[in-house]
Amino acid sequence: MEPVERMAGGCGQEQTRWSTTVIMSTALQDHEISTVLQRQQHRVRYSESVETGSVIFPLSGIAFILSDTQDLLRTGEEEFSKTIQKFINIHRNSFLVLSAALHGPEEWSVMFRIQRRFLGSNLRVIPVHNPAEIVKLMLTMAKVTSKPQSDDTRCKMEMTKAQIIEKSPVWKMLQEYQSHCD
Repeated sequence: MEPVERMAGGCGQEQTRWSTTVIMSTALQDHEISTVLQRQQHRVRYSESVETGSVIFPLSGIAFILSDTQDLLRTGEEEFSKTIQKFINIHRNSFLVLSAALHGPEEWSVMFRIQRRFLGSNLRVIPVHNPAEIVKLMLTMAKVTSKPQSDDTRCKMEMTKAQIIEKSPVWKMLQEYQSHCD
């Protein structure tokens, strides 16, 4: 990893160009997503032992299963539901990424049926439109859940919370009230 820019004070170390290891099903080997991840210097590994359409970020502990909504409508939801069940039994933090150029009534209906079927499970359903959106979504989620990043994000959230409380008019009013009472 090479440094990109330094942060001025604060929680974290200097910011570096983030790259990670990605395990993908061999079915995605020629997919645009694979090419984009490799161009961005991520270590992409392929496996036949993972579920077809899977993209796994082992260092972040999250996994995505990609599906085109139109393919899902053609092949049927029942078989796909079995695949999803197997996927969520293996991966604790799992996401179903449903892709469609346009999310019309039929696509939304499919998504809601899947959400209803897996309600209460560890599956989150995310609608997307194109491969670039898929890559951006997966990398953002993988980055914020990776260990050094998640610690830095937590620290920044705590600092922000402290600043909000400190600058809050309610907080100032309470401080003034306390000083008048003393």
